[in-house]
Amino acid sequence: MLRNVLGKTFRFLGYTVQYGCIAHCAFEYLGGIVVCSGPSMEPTIQNSDIVFSENLSRHFYCIRKGDIVIAKSPNDPKSNICKRVIGLEGDKVCTSNPSDFLKSHSYVPKGHVWLEGDNLRNSTDSRCYGPVPYGLIRGRICLKIWPLNDFGFLRASPNGHRFLDD
Repeated sequence: MLRNVLGKTFRFLGYTVQYGCIAHCAFEYLGGIVVCSGPSMEPTIQNSDIVFSENLSRHFYCIRKGDIVIAKSPNDPKSNICKRVIGLEGDKVCTSNPSDFLKSHSYVPKGHVWLEGDNLRNSTDSRCYGPVPYGLIRGRICLKIWPLNDFGFLRASPNGHRFLDD
């Protein structure tokens, strides 16, 4: 009887570890569902919108300008941020706020990206904390799931004028 109970317990633990490893790999390398909070990506992503974030792009260095990414916050490693990629390494970016009379520019250093929220007046982003190391990127948002009336691929940046081609 004890042998039977121990056998079932170890089998259960084995399956739990096995499926836990599969789930971990799926969420780490394939992607997952993310609930976005805060106003920084409005109007593209509203507070409490649910999106799907795929993680393969960051592993294969396929992040491009205009992509919306989930990254670890440079200010608080325990939290994530959702921002749009404005510049990749070597790109010239506008580092000033839209309301600034004199515009300042800088180049994104090697191994970094420049991230900004779509709501430029209410976003803490690379204009505050500088370029973000590529290694902090967790995934690329490719699909809005909720609300259902907004289901689908994400729209282009309302701040396309901030992308520089120099």
